[in-house]
Amino acid sequence: MRTITEEELKTIQLVNKQQNKLEILNYGAAILSFIIKDKKGKPTNVIVSPKATEFVKPVYKSHNKCFGASVGRYAGRISGGKFKLDDQTYELQQKDGVHLHGGDYGFPYKIWKIEEQTSGENPSVKLSYLSEDGEEGYPGNLKATVKYTLTEENEILIEYTASSDKKTVVNLTNHAYFNLNGEGSVSDHFLQISAKKILKVDDQMLPTGDLVKLKNQPKDFSQSKLIGNRPLDDSFVLINDKDENAAVLFAPLTGIKMEIKTNQPALVAYVPEELPNDLEYKTLISEKYPSICLEAENFPDSPNFRNFPSSILKPGDLYYNRISLNFKVVS
Repeated sequence: MRTITEEELKTIQLVNKQQNKLEILNYGAAILSFIIKDKKGKPTNVIVSPKATEFVKPVYKSHNKCFGASVGRYAGRISGGKFKLDDQTYELQQKDGVHLHGGDYGFPYKIWKIEEQTSGENPSVKLSYLSEDGEEGYPGNLKATVKYTLTEENEILIEYTASSDKKTVVNLTNHAYFNLNGEGSVSDHFLQISAKKILKVDDQMLPTGDLVKLKNQPKDFSQSKLIGNRPLDDSFVLINDKDENAAVLFAPLTGIKMEIKTNQPALVAYVPEELPNDLEYKTLISEKYPSICLEAENFPDSPNFRNFPSSILKPGDLYYNRISLNFKVVS
């Protein structure tokens, strides 16, 4: 794997008419920052991310946190580091029997090509990456694209597409870390997720194939409640209603609310207890519970479970993942 240099890094800034700013990095097609005014009119960066130059340092790769990145070919875990398609077994990169987030050098560690960019009303940028047949063990030449649009209503629209010349599996998502206070902890944030079940996992965080009912359980966020000092790393099975929010995150301190809509069947909620302290961040972060990820995607390990939604992509078909992050300010 060749070393990527700082000179190859490019940032794209999308600014809407309200002067709110979305910054995208070509490394990993990552969300680097989103600055929006809070209820007091203070510009607040709601994305927790290292500075751009940190992404190409070995220490960034060693932590494998995928800050703001476009994750693939397969977001989440695949058990045994392998899957079967049409009676052929494909061996993937794995560690201790787990293949995670597309492998050792998955999409978060690639330079994506900037295809097109628009300014003015509803500015956008489209990036692409060609994953060659056999990369990290996956079959098919896969062309992946992501388009970020910042609307005048402060919605960040993320659209992933993918096509392949061979039958393969694909599961893309965005791995942004959010803190709607712009600094500190997310323990004071309120979270609601439109789900009645989560995936049951084993001690390696791999799905067992069973679904667990959430009613009256600590991880039941069907009604908005305080995150508190609660680490999370769970796949929530979304109630399939395209008009309903998949999740709502709210920070009373700033009045910033984020509503998520998606066409995907699951939402991974990940609240790390801490983040690496040997990276230079763009914002001030708390030592404990500094951020939350809300990743709209297919079920992890779907290729190995017939009762999970299919992740198979056939030649001639188009994979499409639509994620809407709608930001509002409540005074």
